[in-house]
Amino acid sequence: MRVLLVAALAMTPLAAQAEVVDQTAAGFEIRHVVTIAAPQAKVRAAVQDVGRWWSDDHTYSGKAANLSIDAAGCFCEKLPGGFVRHMSVVYSDAGALKMFGGLGPLQTTGAAGHLSFDLAKGSDPAKTVLTVTYDVGGYAKGGLAETWAKPVDFVLGAQVARLKTYAETGKPD
Repeated sequence: MRVLLVAALAMTPLAAQAEVVDQTAAGFEIRHVVTIAAPQAKVRAAVQDVGRWWSDDHTYSGKAANLSIDAAGCFCEKLPGGFVRHMSVVYSDAGALKMFGGLGPLQTTGAAGHLSFDLAKGSDPAKTVLTVTYDVGGYAKGGLAETWAKPVDFVLGAQVARLKTYAETGKPD
């Protein structure tokens, strides 16, 4: 099951790339900051094109191509005979995309979070500083931060790396 894969991957050496910036009994905050060699508009379009850069391994359907972020505000995934609403878009403009909900296995807990993609223009217009923050709070058996902060951070960090590569090259890896 994907939950076990997430937990197993979190224990690998690559998890050192991740950053849990805060964690308490009430929840945790994850933040990743990357400079992308692409202008803000291109990075913003890439963020919205989630089905092209998200990993197949971290979907319910096994196919990232089934993911979308649509104009109605749904970060959703098509399933045979159904769908998963991963998050709801609560704010969108040229420099930001902000969503609310629970990613992956967090949907089976009493936790939810705010996922933010903030795109800052730098002094070089050909580059964008992307800050991805996921603030999660609520209840999860075994402790929310104790159980989920590191695995969620690892998976989100991997997705941010894929997004960076996709925005720069047109391919996620």
